[in-house]
Amino acid sequence: QVQLVESGGGLVQPGGSLRLSCAASGPAFSNYAMGWFRQAPGKVREFVAAMSWSGANTYYSDSVGGRFTISRDNAKNTVYLQLISLKPEDTAVYYCAAASGQARDVILVEVYDYDYWGQGTQVTVSS
Repeated sequence: QVQLVESGGGLVQPGGSLRLSCAASGPAFSNYAMGWFRQAPGKVREFVAAMSWSGANTYYSDSVGGRFTISRDNAKNTVYLQLISLKPEDTAVYYCAAASGQARDVILVEVYDYDYWGQGTQVTVSS
């Protein structure tokens, strides 16, 4: 079983940047498809970014494409989400998620696709 712990959230001004980290413990991290989601108060959890376990494929929601970048370091069992040009509407709790048993280049974008979730890290964009 994989355990995920997010970190790196905080308060940032509009236009600022953050890097979120998701540290995984458990076997075979390199074989897990990974994703980032976010949830703002009163809203449903929404997809942000995903990466196949091969690392060959990535995918982003329209709202963050060009501003956010997902990456992974299998040697460190860690997935990252680089956030730049942040906007107030990016304010949310950000969650990382892992899915096992996927083909190497598969991208997953639905909440129900993922088997494991972290506890979340708060990102607040405000002046």
